[in-house]
Amino acid sequence: MIGISVRQLEVFVAIASTGSVRAAAERLFVTQPAVSMALAELERQLNGQLFDRERGRLHLSPRGKEALPMAQEVIERLHELLRHSQGTDQILTGELRIGASNTVGNYLVGDLLGPFVSRHPQVSLRVSVENTSAIASGLVEHRIDVGCTEGPINHPQLESFPWREDELVVCSAPTHALAQKAKLKPKHFEGAQWILRESGSAMRNQVEQALSALPSGTILLELGQVEAIKQAVIAGLGIACLPQAAAVDSVAAGRLTILDTPFLDLRRRLSLVLHKSRYRGALIEAFMQSLLAGGENNTACNAGLYTTDDASANSLDKKS
Repeated sequence: MIGISVRQLEVFVAIASTGSVRAAAERLFVTQPAVSMALAELERQLNGQLFDRERGRLHLSPRGKEALPMAQEVIERLHELLRHSQGTDQILTGELRIGASNTVGNYLVGDLLGPFVSRHPQVSLRVSVENTSAIASGLVEHRIDVGCTEGPINHPQLESFPWREDELVVCSAPTHALAQKAKLKPKHFEGAQWILRESGSAMRNQVEQALSALPSGTILLELGQVEAIKQAVIAGLGIACLPQAAAVDSVAAGRLTILDTPFLDLRRRLSLVLHKSRYRGALIEAFMQSLLAGGENNTACNAGLYTTDDASANSLDKKS
């Protein structure tokens, strides 16, 4: 006879998501002792420890990482069963955790969330803005459900799907010497002072590949936010590759200049990333469809999984 209850699975998933018994109890509106007892009984039923304790926080053990996707699937299938039985198939509720890259989270968040929010206003969205490396870790550790990154992630436990095309542009202050030249050539960039993203970001990897086609320059600054890089360029500290969406307003205001560099390939593809073992229930499927449906994107979606070598966080909460 199966002695595992739905409440025990909910407790397990809540602790994995929040990292503590206290936060899980608050999320489930129960007492901390009740959460501790449910976890202890689940671990007894499964004959193994699901969490390791480190500096006051609970982290999934190897056994817990293996069990979590299955527990999530059971809970989500039960929710779907209830929706079907109540005749409310299209009314989605619950929480979806999304990890967005710097560019997407700060400049394309409307495109990322807008279609889904308009169709499913009762779903709570939690968006963390992080670099590609942190998003990959969040997916592997099941702290987030869907990632949106500046390029696919090459990881054996993750799979990427193309979302949309994007492009970086080389920018300078209007008064910069390179902005005064009528026609730029690679040789004009010799000794240029560059401002780059931090290591671990997909944008940094792409920029380094592009700069390999130019004469050597110097890295003046490394900054963790696109907006900080943009402000440093506006101040005349150096030049940088910026997402086109991040530069457009400052260019229109005359504070930034886009340098014409046809000799550099700065195109890129924004990708949606999922854990391979994560059950794609109604929430995840609806979110993916909201972004991948229609025209070119739908064709890309049908093409399926692709991977390439792909070399802190703000929070945005949308509550129902």
